[in-house]
Amino acid sequence: MLKRRIAAAVIVKDGIAVQSIGFQRYLPLGRPEIAVEFLSHWGADEIVLLDISAARQRRVVSPELVKRVAARCLVPLAVGGGIGSVDDIDRLLQAGADKVCINRALFHAPDFVTAAAQKFGNQCVVASIDVAGGEVYEYLSASTGGLDPLTFARRAESLGVGEILLNAVERDGRRAGFDVDLNAVVSAGLTIPVIALGGAGTPGHFREVFQRTNVRAACAANFFHYSEHSIIRLKADLLNDDLAVRLETSATYREAPRDGEGRLLKKSDEELERLLYIRIEKEII
Repeated sequence: MLKRRIAAAVIVKDGIAVQSIGFQRYLPLGRPEIAVEFLSHWGADEIVLLDISAARQRRVVSPELVKRVAARCLVPLAVGGGIGSVDDIDRLLQAGADKVCINRALFHAPDFVTAAAQKFGNQCVVASIDVAGGEVYEYLSASTGGLDPLTFARRAESLGVGEILLNAVERDGRRAGFDVDLNAVVSAGLTIPVIALGGAGTPGHFREVFQRTNVRAACAANFFHYSEHSIIRLKADLLNDDLAVRLETSATYREAPRDGEGRLLKKSDEELERLLYIRIEKEII
């Protein structure tokens, strides 16, 4: 059985990693490379770095930023932000990216999307599709144009992309759960993998989207920044529910007590005293 993937998104605005809430409010986190380093060591299967300022400022996500981030990233790295040419992609791959996320070009430059997939391989090109109110959402104009998400995703698939990153705008930062209905419809209607994004707030939200849809990966941003080792603890919960995910760290938290949001509960004083005398080698992932 193919394992489901857990991806972590790092949203960058004006060079700073931020928490995004509804595509309208942004709370600063710090340097993107530090956030990526933590998430990488905490067990993410892949990292998605999205520069949401790039297109608005008529530029491409900085190769220098990608180079700094890639130096600290131990897992596949997908990057997005203002990408509009084959040369853009070439520079980003040279800087250390493994994949690129294309958004605006899906609307305005379909020939470029096909050319990129043909030159670099469809495994390198991810279609980033935002959805609000049941319609495809255009980030720069903050509007929808009546486009059906499944129809738009099928068009992206026909252009040659290898994956769909499906972002539910109205659930962004709300901690109310993934848009299961949206992800179920789109993932069932494609032959390429779908990555669900938007709304994660508890381990149960990941469990639900995996159990009720065909998405191959679930991605979150804010949820993973709340506490240390958040991805490892999430994977432990999913494994305890017999969902196939990759967990290869020596600290797994499989038996550790947790609350409904996945936070670790305090162990007994006796157990904590016993742990003082157990030698644990520094982990290298």
